[in-house]
Amino acid sequence: MLFSDFKKKEVINLKNCQKLGRVTDFEFDECTGQIFKLIVSGNNKFACFFCNEPEFVICYKDIKQIGPDIIIVDICMK
Repeated sequence: MLFSDFKKKEVINLKNCQKLGRVTDFEFDECTGQIFKLIVSGNNKFACFFCNEPEFVICYKDIKQIGPDIIIVDICMK
């Protein structure tokens, strides 16, 4: 899968069915190529324009399913 396809997918939290946003970046191991974390920007793009921190950083182990249109994650929200 290409990153351009991956970042078009909506990320949804399984715990509360909340839309978290879309994948904007990811962190991976340079030696193995394994993805460690997804970086997801929220739905409020105007607010994120002025902030330096991503809205959600999701460990790859918390991804439950990657479908054709969405990515389902299982994370606890504060």
